[in-house]
Amino acid sequence: MRRFWKQVSLEQGTYGHAIRLDVRALKTPMRNELYLPTKALADAVVAEWEAVGKVIDPAAMPMTGFANAAIDHVAPDRAKFALAIAAYAESDTFCYRAEPDEPLAPKQAEIWDPWLDWARGRYDVSFQIVHGVLHQPQPDVTLEKLRAAVMARGTFELAAMAKLAHLAGSLVAVLAIVEQAGDAQSLWDATCLEELWQEQNWGEDYWALKNRADREAEFLAAAHFLELLRV
Repeated sequence: MRRFWKQVSLEQGTYGHAIRLDVRALKTPMRNELYLPTKALADAVVAEWEAVGKVIDPAAMPMTGFANAAIDHVAPDRAKFALAIAAYAESDTFCYRAEPDEPLAPKQAEIWDPWLDWARGRYDVSFQIVHGVLHQPQPDVTLEKLRAAVMARGTFELAAMAKLAHLAGSLVAVLAIVEQAGDAQSLWDATCLEELWQEQNWGEDYWALKNRADREAEFLAAAHFLELLRV
């Protein structure tokens, strides 16, 4: 779609801050009213639309994209969406380790154990540490408590959390960001530990670096979206 508007403005809508492109109300791809729950998020979305050149590039408008997802996809079936995020607890990256005698194992313990310790204290849960790649179940009580933690989050939060979980493969990392227990960059680096280890030992690959950089940008954008929801 080509740019057709000259001015982007904010107004108070039914559910929050609404945006107008000249006289037209901005809507989601499914034609729902686009609203933003905080002024900070609304300002960020306005900035994305003001920055559009001749043609709209959705990839350059992540805040708009997360807001659209919250309204069009999360809100209609919030419980189902939350359960899909909570399912990452069943195979959390931080719980799957190299064999104890492998050189990577101590590094995994150094980087990942503090995050599991945080989750243990925060949610009163326990984790099964798995050596190897074969799936082993986590305690039912742990899954129930972490599921409840996800279900307690708001519609807009869940939209960003889904992206974070998909990229990180770790529900613990996602909850640590949501609870402001750590910064997004450190948690992203923690979830990429095995990739970084391989590069350190076997050298860098251009396409692998590019792929991780693209994923990192998406991850940090999702974390920033959560920050804007708190302002």
